[in-house]
Amino acid sequence: MSSKIKLNILTPMEKFYEGDVSEVNTSTTSGGIGILPQHSPFIGLLIPTVTKLKFDDGSEKSLFTSTGILQVTKEEIKIIVDDAEWPEDIDIDRAEKAKERAEERLHKNDPNIDARRAEIALQRAIARMKTKGM
Repeated sequence: MSSKIKLNILTPMEKFYEGDVSEVNTSTTSGGIGILPQHSPFIGLLIPTVTKLKFDDGSEKSLFTSTGILQVTKEEIKIIVDDAEWPEDIDIDRAEKAKERAEERLHKNDPNIDARRAEIALQRAIARMKTKGM
């Protein structure tokens, strides 16, 4: 059994990451999932979260991933998301303001507000802040 698996993280703008990992931990609409080499094939819907990558040398790296799709085969993991960011690229002030705006929209009793969209915006902001270590 191989100790690594190919990972591709794609956003609409770029191939965000391509390389070998020994483990991926992320979150789907069904809950958290850990993926090791030779994982059973799987397709899931991703939610905004801190995704953690582990490497053969024991090192780890975290990143923010937004909503998207996770596809796992025996040979490869594909994460296709609306957005992905390394912690050092996250603008924490922007994330905090986005969190405040989403919370304000959710607390209004305005029928014209798209509550689901506001909930996802709130999840993205919180996940960015967690990725940054806040």
